[in-house]
Amino acid sequence: MQRDTPFAGDQQDQLQTVSASEPDVAAERPRRRGRARSKGAGAAAISPVLSARGGQMSFLSPDAQQDIHQAALHLLEDTGLAEAPAEAVSLVEASGGWVSDTGRLCFPRALVETVLAALPRAVTLYGRRDDAELQLGGSNAYVGTGGASPSFLDIDSHEYRPATLVDLYQTARVVDRLDHIHFFSRPVAISGFEDALDIDLHTAWACLSGTAKHVMVSASTPESVDAIAALVYDVAGSEAAFRAAPFISLNINHAVPPMRFDSEAARVLIRAAECGIPAMVNTFGQLGASSPVTIAGCVAQTTAETLAGMVLVHLAAPDGTAIFGPRPMVTDLRTGAMSGGGGEQAKLTAAAMSMAQFYGLPNSTIAGATDSKVPDAQSGYEKCLTVTLALQAGADIITQAAGAQASLMGASLEAYIIDNDMLGSILSAHTAIDVSPETLNLTAMQAAITGAGHFLGEAETLARMNSDFLYPQIGDRRSIAEWQDAGGLTVWDRAHEQVRAILDAPPADVIASSTTDRIIETFGLPALGTY
Repeated sequence: MQRDTPFAGDQQDQLQTVSASEPDVAAERPRRRGRARSKGAGAAAISPVLSARGGQMSFLSPDAQQDIHQAALHLLEDTGLAEAPAEAVSLVEASGGWVSDTGRLCFPRALVETVLAALPRAVTLYGRRDDAELQLGGSNAYVGTGGASPSFLDIDSHEYRPATLVDLYQTARVVDRLDHIHFFSRPVAISGFEDALDIDLHTAWACLSGTAKHVMVSASTPESVDAIAALVYDVAGSEAAFRAAPFISLNINHAVPPMRFDSEAARVLIRAAECGIPAMVNTFGQLGASSPVTIAGCVAQTTAETLAGMVLVHLAAPDGTAIFGPRPMVTDLRTGAMSGGGGEQAKLTAAAMSMAQFYGLPNSTIAGATDSKVPDAQSGYEKCLTVTLALQAGADIITQAAGAQASLMGASLEAYIIDNDMLGSILSAHTAIDVSPETLNLTAMQAAITGAGHFLGEAETLARMNSDFLYPQIGDRRSIAEWQDAGGLTVWDRAHEQVRAILDAPPADVIASSTTDRIIETFGLPALGTY
């Protein structure tokens, strides 16, 4: 099912669709499995598959979307972006663009609209197991990690310290076991390395070694892109095998708002497209600081900056995969610092996602960037608010939805466990409602009403107890007395226990041992399975 947008309507022949057409999710019953909670237990088995349905709300009217689109085209054509690298200038000039007298690369609106019409409306990102595919487009919604946080909340001292390579690997191992976190975007920036290429390659290796879910990392230079490409081609078995089912993508912040390229990141964007690595085309302006203080102005500028990156990918590799990634963030104007947890942030993200819906493009954004330093009540309500609105506004991929703390400056293993429960509830709330003769069984209703007077003993009730309800893993539903008798553990206590259980278990073999041995020897990377 293609999105009904001004740019998707008659482009069926141009769509470079990797996945099959999306099923009619409204007619599907949510596919979940579970079991009844055992007596006295606080949790039960939960499902790894929740068919969440996003994009059910529009936060901008069609006229507002059109106005913002026109403003973005105006900015691209009449203002342009400064500090474009030579590679970008060559691509755009060859397609009708120009460099202004002030040195800004300008994108004619005809070029932008031609590229928009040609971009695919459905894309599949792969993991390294069958249940890890991310089918973007339509109404599917996926949530995962992110943040590149420099600090890590130590599970023993509960104090922040610089994040390490082992922290990254262990976080990947934890997330690999969590059903409602669908992908693993690099959550921490590792310390202990001086060379940028070493950081990028070790980061990719740690992520791939810890989880079979789709991985998202970053590359500092085109040379890092080449190194990561060589690594993933080896893991896949060949370059062709990786290109057919890419299991890693790159988060690329190609712009420095307002309306400037990060020259090196723009080169990374182009090189990623050439190497067949999907690109998250991200822009990260701050409302009131590097973007206008109004939501409309901020979204218009962010849209223009993001579209510039989408054009570069398409010109560099017409069959390349580019994910539309506007990430406007709110500034606390009292301090000038980013603030990702408030209602204004939720509304700003929703407006940016409304533009993604307008274009009908596979997309991603940030939500869940709480300002709280630890996984507490503030963390919970800020994450739940922002993730829910992003999903309702139509985000395909929501990064930073789990584990990130302190305005993306910190990460916590316990937070991933807690947030997994939260995300399960959010996803469950957005599954399709089955209205059918089976679910409107008037004969059975009337029999229960005139017979037992309740539905507790009905076969349908017992059957759906195992299929239609999501039971929390660490959320506690026991009585006060039962909870106190069991030690009165908090959700953080229970999350800590689960982290320990995962890390104490033998690591999963997400990469074949023969492949691991070859990569360690070829690339000089560490054997992380020993940690």
